[in-house]
Amino acid sequence: MTLRVETDKQSGVAVVTLDRPDRHNAIDLATAGELADVWREFRFDDSVRAVVVTGAGERAFCTGIDRDAEVPQPHSPYSIDDPLVAIGPRSNDLWKPVIAAVNGMACGGAFYLIGESDFVVADETATFFDPHTTYGMVSAYETMLLAQRVPVGEVARMALMGSAERISARRAYETGLVSEVTGPGGARAAAVGCAETIASYPTEAVQGTVRAVWAAKEATRTQALAHAPHLITLGNLPPERQAELFTGRRPGGFRVR
Repeated sequence: MTLRVETDKQSGVAVVTLDRPDRHNAIDLATAGELADVWREFRFDDSVRAVVVTGAGERAFCTGIDRDAEVPQPHSPYSIDDPLVAIGPRSNDLWKPVIAAVNGMACGGAFYLIGESDFVVADETATFFDPHTTYGMVSAYETMLLAQRVPVGEVARMALMGSAERISARRAYETGLVSEVTGPGGARAAAVGCAETIASYPTEAVQGTVRAVWAAKEATRTQALAHAPHLITLGNLPPERQAELFTGRRPGGFRVR
């Protein structure tokens, strides 16, 4: 198992941990499947009333898809198989509150999870960036999800600057991506504290509020995501060229804003 799930029946809080610290909690196909399964199981588990999603270790929350994952693609410009498209709670029709606790790096495909969380708590070591354009890939799903909660100019800058710039936890707080910044290693505890409070409230009121918040932006989000497969198919470099750019990268070479 590449996913660790801990459920406290007394508080009603479940903690879902990406448990691949040796791979910076990158998501392979097995992890993607486990995430989808967990969210769908929570739909039927009344003992779970709030969820925290986080990453194991101190170096990363999640760095997106594992570069070693092999994902065969259909031979059509009108379709694309994206193994991360169904890793978030909303994509699996879970409308219980979900809080992301971010430590270390959160980049690329991490925004599928962050973008489908209700709010984000980060410790001061967290950094956020999107390296897609650096390696010849279109940032589509990530950018569209972020644009639902962050000013468009900030989303554009993150996506277009690629791996040359990382957003600090403090800057993420200033732009609204993050709702609370904690000391090093404190994000999970702070997120669990919020989840325990939320889980103590009447379930129907909480879930109705979650649904109301998402309904306010659902139409725009759905319409935007429908364009993502075509943009990716048309704009991505061939996989072998992407790999050349990725393996040729130099350590460092970025600034934190």
